[in-house]
Amino acid sequence: MIKIQYISQGETPEQHLAHIGEACEAGCRWVQLRLKNVDMATYLNTALACRNICDQYGAIMIMNDHVSIAKASLADGVHLGLQDMNPKEARKILGENAIIGGTANTLEDCLHHIKDEVDYIGLGPYKYTTTKQKLSPILGLEGYQKIVLELSKQHANTPIIAIGGIELNDIEGILESGVQGIAVSGMLTGQGGLEEIIQNIRALI
Repeated sequence: MIKIQYISQGETPEQHLAHIGEACEAGCRWVQLRLKNVDMATYLNTALACRNICDQYGAIMIMNDHVSIAKASLADGVHLGLQDMNPKEARKILGENAIIGGTANTLEDCLHHIKDEVDYIGLGPYKYTTTKQKLSPILGLEGYQKIVLELSKQHANTPIIAIGGIELNDIEGILESGVQGIAVSGMLTGQGGLEEIIQNIRALI
């Protein structure tokens, strides 16, 4: 499994695409297109453009929330929030090979997703982040440690991806808690020296 996911960020769809291109150029190979407050036509057109960028670099493309857009744009999968479509329903639409992730904030959320056979769980937020509205309670290292320990007791092996305000100096401690990867947004958005940042992340992972 690829262990670094870039969640797109920007004021406009064009900015999202530019930042995705920059992240891919710098070596990121797992992208989640996360547009908010745009109409479906704009979302689809942006998704198709994102698909083209990801194809150029051999990157995995995941859509946030919208299963229909994921299918229409030939995305590799979808990331679903707790209030979105059930992962099993999404898999029926997207096919058995689709990568389906789910957002979680608690042990109960994780167990629910595991029951629904997601491919990975995006667990967070690690700390405060401005990239998401209606932020769930912050977990911090202690929260990750408790949840991962409980999951290990239940022999759960669905990969856990940490998310939410993560910076480079946070990564080593997060990984020591037992999670399998990280999702980042602000750390890679519009930053200089992206290739070095991604190399540093990989060295820690």
